[in-house]
Amino acid sequence: MAKSSRGRSQDRSKVAGGQDYELEYEKENTGASKEQIKKAIKSQGNQRTKIEKTLKKGKSNDGK
Repeated sequence: MAKSSRGRSQDRSKVAGGQDYELEYEKENTGASKEQIKKAIKSQGNQRTKIEKTLKKGKSNDGK
């Protein structure tokens, strides 16, 4: 597991909704807006796999 500048372990399987760089990464990865990502975090928790699945699912439903 990667270490932060403070020497703490970082958990890449979770999304820190209060960190702009985390939101930007998810925005680029899923194509969702920051607001959509924050809503997904609030409804699904901060597990990256659940958030990405939710956002990608919502993206495919937008075309209908």
